[in-house]
Amino acid sequence: DILASGLISSIRKRYPNALFEGIGGPLMLEQGFKTLFPMERLSVMGLVEVLGRLFELIGIRRQIKNHFLHNPPDLFIGIDAPDFTIGLESKLKKAGIPTVHYVSPSVWAWRQKRIFKIGRAINLMLTLFPFEAKFYQNNRIPVSFVGHPLADIIPMHSDKALVREGLGLSLKGVRPEDRLLAILPGSRSGEIHYLGAVFLQTARWLLERDAGLKFLVPCVNEARKAQFEALMLEEAQGKPALPILLIDGKSRDVMAASDAILLAS
Repeated sequence: DILASGLISSIRKRYPNALFEGIGGPLMLEQGFKTLFPMERLSVMGLVEVLGRLFELIGIRRQIKNHFLHNPPDLFIGIDAPDFTIGLESKLKKAGIPTVHYVSPSVWAWRQKRIFKIGRAINLMLTLFPFEAKFYQNNRIPVSFVGHPLADIIPMHSDKALVREGLGLSLKGVRPEDRLLAILPGSRSGEIHYLGAVFLQTARWLLERDAGLKFLVPCVNEARKAQFEALMLEEAQGKPALPILLIDGKSRDVMAASDAILLAS
């Protein structure tokens, strides 16, 4: 969602009337993106979650393919998720639709022969890191190194007090001298399911050793917020509630406002 919203913004500077549709998240929707399926349906991790939704995922990919075959776009851009997008790009490219893939799979590290399948599926690869671009150049696959957008979005040094003020933390009982720990167990249902309880136990362990701590948790949407609130209630049974503030979105601001961060890999 972060990558695509930045890409949409950049394309719009050159083509103000461009239209975008496919599968998108909240940051993309804010820019007028038309999503055909909720992006969260693709947010699965591990083997069990994928197998549990396999038929749904295959169905979504088939419907996306048919939609664009019947309504050919000027350009199809697959972002990350190579197991979902590379095969889709291959079918669309064979139908004469130009395809771009944004974020290279780690072909330099393992299963290097995948690069030939990728080369047949795309007209251009966009990489986040310069060494990736060299790998594609060496294999004669069209590539552009575009850099990592978070390098532009997140400043090297931020004014912690200003960010806290922007989040309205003083109105929620946070004092300027308070020590804040950001807790980011992930934006996917599966991540929160597997990590949320452990992260809350960690917060409890820390609070027993430093009673002045407060915790911030950014929630990507209402569903993940409700999921985390349920875990908080479960963790607090028979104990005082943890001093946790749930923030709607704004994960980067939450990180900038905090003294330390506990986050999913």
